[in-house]
Parts: sequence; structure tokens; C-alpha cells
Amino acid sequence: MTMWVAVIVAAAIAFGLKLAGYLVPASVLDDPRVRRVTAALPIALLAALIATQALTQKDGSLTVDARLAAVGVAVVALLLRAPFIVVVVLGAGTAALLRHLGWG
Repeated sequence: MTMWVAVIVAAAIAFGLKLAGYLVPASVLDDPRVRRVTAALPIALLAALIATQALTQKDGSLTVDARLAAVGVAVVALLLRAPFIVVVVLGAGTAALLRHLGWG
């Protein structure tokens, strides 16, 4: 399968999912269980992306390095209600410092 075939197939699947979303009856979407699940999905997806990026190497194996420490510092900054730009700078600075010190 060439790259363009994969792109076209992925675009068709995305379009089909969007179309299916418009065809779902409103009564299904108004169910409180559906609302709770759809409210939690972005949080779960973001957490999975962060965990994947912070804990895996290019070959898929698990690792603990400067990225995990940077995520930890960013979480602490978020818990202390720091502005988002400060969270990003602290996380990036932590990773850069630890890599400079040879961890990572």
C-alpha cells in the first residue's frame, strides 16, 4: 500500500465517522452516560499521548529519562496553577537541563 492510498483511506474513514456522528439520533446523545463518556474521552486521549511520548523510545520499548522528569515538573506547575507558558518553559527547561547533565 502506498502512502497516498493510506492517506485517502484514512480520510475516507474520518469522513465516514463524521457523517455517522450527524446521523446519530439526538436522544442517544442526550443520555447522561453518553455525555459522561464523551466528556472524558479527550482527557483519556491526551493522557495516552503524553504517556506514550514520555515513556517510550523510537523502537517502542519503555524508558525513564528526562522526558518523564519534565512531565513531572509540568504536572507540579499545573497543580500550583502556573500559567500555561510557565508550565511549558519549566518542562522544557527541566528536560534540557537533565539532558545537558547526561541523563537522557
